[in-house]
Amino acid sequence: MAFETQIKVRFGDEDHARIVYYPRFFHFFHCAFEDFFDEQGYPYRECLDGDGVGWPAVQAHADFERPVRFGEVITVRLTIPRIGTKSITFDYVVTRPDGERACTGRVVVACIGMDDYAGRPIPDKYRALFEKHLEP
Repeated sequence: MAFETQIKVRFGDEDHARIVYYPRFFHFFHCAFEDFFDEQGYPYRECLDGDGVGWPAVQAHADFERPVRFGEVITVRLTIPRIGTKSITFDYVVTRPDGERACTGRVVVACIGMDDYAGRPIPDKYRALFEKHLEP
C-alpha cells in the first residue's frame, strides 16, 4: 500500500531558472519519509531520540522528468519494494498539480543505533510498519 503526502514548494526551493533545484527533490523525499512515520503514529523524532533508531541514506537515485515551480503543491508517493534485515528500499514518485510526473527516485536506508551508528536489524515494530506498505 502506497503512502502519499503533499508538500508546498517554497521560494527557496527554486533556482535561478525559476524551477525546483534538483537536490530539493531529495529533501522532498525525506519530508515524505518523515510524514510516513508521523502520520502512522510513529513520530520520527521519537524513533530517533526515544527508540534510538536512525535511518541514514546509503544509496540515492532520482530521474527528473518535468519542472516544478514555486507555489505549486506536489504529491509525493512513497512505496516500499524491499525490506532487508538491516535496510529498506523506498521508492518515490513526485507528481505536479496537473497530475504529470515530475520526478521518481529510490533511496535505500540502513537501520542504525543512534548511540553507536552501527548497523542493526530492523526492530520488530518498524518492520511491521514497513511490511504494511510492501509492494512487489
